[in-house]
Amino acid sequence: MRERSGRGDAFVRVPKASATPYSAPMPTNSTSLLAMLALCLALSSPDAQARTVYRCVRNNTVSLATAPEPGSKCVAKQVDDNAAKLPNLWGEMGVVSGTLYEREQDGKTVYSTRNLPGSKVFLKFTVQTPPGERAHAGLGKVGRPQLKPFAKEFRAAAKATGVDDAWLRAIAHAESGFDAAALSAKGAKGVMQLMPDVAKEYGVLDPFSANESIHAGARHMKSLLRRYGNDRMLAAAAYNAGIGAVTRFGGVPPYAETQAYIDKVQALYLRYREAMGFKAETAAK
Repeated sequence: MRERSGRGDAFVRVPKASATPYSAPMPTNSTSLLAMLALCLALSSPDAQARTVYRCVRNNTVSLATAPEPGSKCVAKQVDDNAAKLPNLWGEMGVVSGTLYEREQDGKTVYSTRNLPGSKVFLKFTVQTPPGERAHAGLGKVGRPQLKPFAKEFRAAAKATGVDDAWLRAIAHAESGFDAAALSAKGAKGVMQLMPDVAKEYGVLDPFSANESIHAGARHMKSLLRRYGNDRMLAAAAYNAGIGAVTRFGGVPPYAETQAYIDKVQALYLRYREAMGFKAETAAK
């Protein structure tokens, strides 16, 4: 069997498990491993049009799996067989080399990149996760975390909405570089670069007021996270391209600027978490 890598320009051949582990060629990005996991699911449910892949975190290590892992906090992600671009579920980790394992769980064959009891090697892989350095024209550049700008406002907005302070800072950093007077070519304004319709929806009187912008941006992000089941990637895509675009494409729109934006925000989020005292995530072994 063969599966598209997600780019449409290459195929990854995935054999059934054997005594000799298969070593997968170096994919161009992290979507190829996701395609492999989707294919593993397809072997047992060939008629399905979408697969569920789980991003599981335990002790700051990340694994991808075809079923929730015991002892890990897992979030389900639907992967459409026909999607033009498969999502990045790793985060920013650079080059990740690991193993896809096969084991039995609740009477079913499942696959995971974490070595759990009863696992056997299915294949080896190496993936390149997004570097997060591509900038989207007119937005803040990726750089060192900035914890001083509007610290009081971000803390208050995070407390009021329950949205992670580091995530709000990552959005503001990517959107405006914390410039309260920022104005984009498309009409987005202020620290959180609110479009006029969004600013109006949240009752913003002065879009260049840092306090109003940050609180409205936090409320808008809370709404997006609720809509997308706390999937930060989809929430970021909708923040950048709009809910309508995410709905039309059934996921992250195939816009270069939106995909670059998501990579950048994810990279910034990890940097802000680390700067704020949280441990960085690494790939599970």
